[in-house]
Amino acid sequence: MTIRFLAKAPAGWQVTSQITPFRFPAGEWHLKNTEADETPLGAVVHWEGNVDDLVILGLWADYARSKGAKTVAYIPYFPAARADRGVPFGAKTYADIVNSFNLDEVVVFDPHSPVIVELLNNVRVVDSTRAVRMAVAGHIREAADNGYVGVIAPDKGAVARAQHVADALHLPLFKATKVRDFENGKLGNFQVEELPAEGRLLIVDDICEGGGTFVGLAEASGLPKERVSLWVSHGSFTGRAPQLTQYFGAIYTTDSMVSARAPELQANVVPVLPFMMN
Repeated sequence: MTIRFLAKAPAGWQVTSQITPFRFPAGEWHLKNTEADETPLGAVVHWEGNVDDLVILGLWADYARSKGAKTVAYIPYFPAARADRGVPFGAKTYADIVNSFNLDEVVVFDPHSPVIVELLNNVRVVDSTRAVRMAVAGHIREAADNGYVGVIAPDKGAVARAQHVADALHLPLFKATKVRDFENGKLGNFQVEELPAEGRLLIVDDICEGGGTFVGLAEASGLPKERVSLWVSHGSFTGRAPQLTQYFGAIYTTDSMVSARAPELQANVVPVLPFMMN
C-alpha cells in the first residue's frame, strides 16, 4: 500500500491518520476507523503502479468531506506522465479518475509536461528547484562551493527545468541533444555543448526509468564519473538503471517512487512531501 493519510493531532502536529484502508472479502476497498476524532489534512499517494490507490483516494475524499474538511491530494509523481498525447490518451484517463473525486486541491511535484497541469482540476504544481538545491548544495552558500561549475539539460524537453535549477544554483547551463529511432525506440547521436575542463557538472531531468538517456549522455561527454552527477525528480530505476553507478559519482532523487531507494543505486533520496506541503 502506497497511500497514507494525514491528520491533525490535538497538539496541532501533522501525524499519520488513524484512518486505514481495508478490503471486503469480495475485493472492494473501504475505510475503517472513520469515527476517529481527527481533522483530515490530506492524502499522500506515492505511485507504485497500483490503481487501487486512486480508488482509496476517492473513498478518503468522501470521508474528508463528511468531516467538513478541505480535500487535498499530494501526488508527487502523477501516473502516465509520458502518455501525454496520442490514443489511448493515458494521462487524460488518470486525470479524469482523479478529477471525478472533486478534490479541492491536487498537488503534484515536477510534472513531466504542461499537459498534466492542463488536464487536472484545482492543481498546484511544485517545481523541483528547491529540492535540487537542497540535495546538491545542502546548507552551503553556493553549489559552486561544492565543486559544481554547470548544469546540463539532457535534451530539449529538459531545458526549461534545467535552466530554473541552473539559475537557482547560480551556474551556467549547457545543452545536450539526442535522436530517437521511433521504429525501435533506441537512442543515439548524443551531443553536448563544450563543457568546462574542470569541476563537477549536474545533469537535471524529471524521470529516470532504465537510464539510457543518461548513460548515452555521460559517454558522449567523456567525463569521468567523479565529475558528473545526476538529478531526477522521479526515479523508477527499472531495467538496466543500476549501470548508472558506473557513470555518475552521485545520483540524487526524491522518494516520489518507492523504487528510488533501490540499494544497488545508493541514490541520495530527498523526502518530497515537505516541499509539497510548504
